[in-house]
Amino acid sequence: MQFDLVSPERSLASMEATSVQIPGADGDMTVMADHAPTITTLRPGVLKVDAGGASHEYVVTGGFAEIGVAGVSVLAERAVARGDMTQDDMDAMFDEAQDAYNRAKEAGYVDDAAKLLADMAAVGSEIGLSTKQASL
Repeated sequence: MQFDLVSPERSLASMEATSVQIPGADGDMTVMADHAPTITTLRPGVLKVDAGGASHEYVVTGGFAEIGVAGVSVLAERAVARGDMTQDDMDAMFDEAQDAYNRAKEAGYVDDAAKLLADMAAVGSEIGLSTKQASL
């Protein structure tokens, strides 16, 4: 199946894939050929693609995945190949999540923002980069 990953800055990947593991907002899901058409939102996490006998991983902060008969298109708010991820990238992503939390707290809506912060901390842990202490 065709897999495409795009962020606002650029196209990160376009390849024939055998499976794609998506960090969906309602839970992780694995997509394979002939998957039922679905659209899902992404949560911060690691998107994993198996293609040509190799595995490719991308850190995403959110966005959407459109799954169709022909393949998967992921439109990520922000995406970085895991191998290119630096501590500075992790800090910037975490700072964005902290800012979203602070804005939500001021408006009285903290549940989604707190989940975003927790997801960013989990991503850092999964890829071996530290995150700052969240100020909740």
